Amino acid sequence: MSDNKQPTPKQREEAVAKASTVEGEKAEKRVTQRVRLGALAIFEIVRREGAEELQRPASSLWWSGVAAGLALAMSAATAGMIHAALPPGPARELLMPLGYVIGFLIVVFGRLQLFTENTIAAVLPLAANPTTENLVSVGRLYAVVFSANLAGALIAAIVLRYVPVLTETDLAGLLAVSRHALEPGWGEVLARAVPAGFLIAAMVWMLPSAKGAEFFVVTAIIYVLVLGEFTHAIVGAAEAFLLLVGGEIGAVKALLGFILPAFVGNMIGGAALFAMLAYAQIRDEVRAGVRERMF
Repeated sequence: MSDNKQPTPKQREEAVAKASTVEGEKAEKRVTQRVRLGALAIFEIVRREGAEELQRPASSLWWSGVAAGLALAMSAATAGMIHAALPPGPARELLMPLGYVIGFLIVVFGRLQLFTENTIAAVLPLAANPTTENLVSVGRLYAVVFSANLAGALIAAIVLRYVPVLTETDLAGLLAVSRHALEPGWGEVLARAVPAGFLIAAMVWMLPSAKGAEFFVVTAIIYVLVLGEFTHAIVGAAEAFLLLVGGEIGAVKALLGFILPAFVGNMIGGAALFAMLAYAQIRDEVRAGVRERMF
């Protein structure tokens, strides 16, 4: 006689229920992989990242910020190389913006501290919980990171100008790019910096839902930023410092005529516009969630 026992009806029901549960979990996983993150989920991801940055030691923020300044100076240098390699014309104008992408890729994938990224990441914790402590923490973060970014850009400018790391042709291309960037007056710099701050904040907001396409998101945003000749304070600072250390412009022009209005414009576009608009669309949902936890 066979020792195989037929399953009881209860066992069959349990087996079917277990199989249904497994299949349901697989289906839910497939749905989750295909459904885009909602605005509230993106807000929470960016807010938590910002909250973590606000808690980091000043020394960690500083050295990460210096590295970001160096990386963005390499963006300008790469653009200068492309400028030197191509003759004047549409091809140069269309390809040169790709040179600026390299520094931002280093910053994003290297998790370096760049003040324009923090215009949204650091502001969202403050918007969600507007306390004096959070306000002081945001001010501290901006002060440390922005000064570190400028320090890195200045170091890179000195090296690029006086150490033969670039060929004479490439250096000439970089200087040409830098001179063009410094042509506008402070009012135009301020105006052009607003959309740049908005675009960088939009990039930070988009990255959590990029799902493996982060490279293309960064490339597309920075390409548009440069093609539109919008002003980024740190890339522009590297170009301004390059002309400053070479004696082509004075400190007043570099700092007050370019870097300061670029900083203000980036802040307006990133923090005052995009961050506040991003928070406004989920504000009621966040507050409802807080009330549910309280009661």
